[in-house]
Amino acid sequence: MTTAEPLQTTGHRSGAGSRHGAGRDPVPWRLAALPATLDLPSARAYCRQIAARHYENFTVATALVPGRLRQHLANVYAFARWSDDLADEASSASDAALGLAAWRRGLEACFAGRPDHPVYVALADTIGQAGIAIEPFSDLISAFEEDQAFDAAGVVVRYPSRAALVGYCRRSAAPVGRIVLALEGCQAAHLVEMSDAICIGLQLVNFWQDVRRDRLAGRVYFPADDLERHRVEVAALDARQAAQPVRELVRDEVAWARSFFDAGAPLERLAPPALRPAIGLFVAGGRAVADAIERCRYDTLGTRPTVSRWKKLTLVSRAWWRMRAPTGTRRA
Repeated sequence: MTTAEPLQTTGHRSGAGSRHGAGRDPVPWRLAALPATLDLPSARAYCRQIAARHYENFTVATALVPGRLRQHLANVYAFARWSDDLADEASSASDAALGLAAWRRGLEACFAGRPDHPVYVALADTIGQAGIAIEPFSDLISAFEEDQAFDAAGVVVRYPSRAALVGYCRRSAAPVGRIVLALEGCQAAHLVEMSDAICIGLQLVNFWQDVRRDRLAGRVYFPADDLERHRVEVAALDARQAAQPVRELVRDEVAWARSFFDAGAPLERLAPPALRPAIGLFVAGGRAVADAIERCRYDTLGTRPTVSRWKKLTLVSRAWWRMRAPTGTRRA
């Protein structure tokens, strides 16, 4: 699942990209040399390098799942990172569009049994073993394509309504949760919907955490009708501190994000046992970000609220102990 800090794995990363600001980690092709051959062991090793070197929280989350799943998660993560960075690290919107189009063709070739990139060689193995359909992978690419189309058109306020923003999150965030559930053979509709809710909540709380970063990148994720309801002009997001209407807007949006965590929380006890500790960690992490935003009185223009290292360690420790505790073997 995607996540906001402290447990983000893919999806929205504010202030990202060489064209949208600094501060993100190196892109995959700078992390590890592409293997000289397309054999499966080399491809797997390449995906592990991307996952291990790029994002420490990915390593923390995968430590909470059985070893048999970790390579598959690294393969999925490498796919998502390549997709995201092809979108955000290109020198122009047209180059990003071309890169994503080529990456989509690679995905289609992968599902046709002709993987032509190390990430797709490794991913083909995951897909074959878990029987995952192409849709969640295609949805992720379509979300990045949408981001670039907005950038190319100079669109600042991206979505007219909450429903439209959720539609984006269902393609940019929810697919990862669906893929992870599928790795354990879990495709029950009600559990998938809970996973979607968690992923959407994580994406939303990350938006409200990073209002300033997004604004500097030329992106506003507040729904237009929420801006209007709170009588907030886009120019108000350029202030060094949030005025009261902006704070009330952020308060409203954070409460909305929390509602998704509430809707998805039962998944921690209903999902396949192997996934429960990681799911609990993602929900707790998202709520911790919401709490951090609340502590700064919803002023995410004046400061970027973060979760303390001590709080992160506490959340991870709790998840680890839940993993060690005896659990039932009932699967959904």
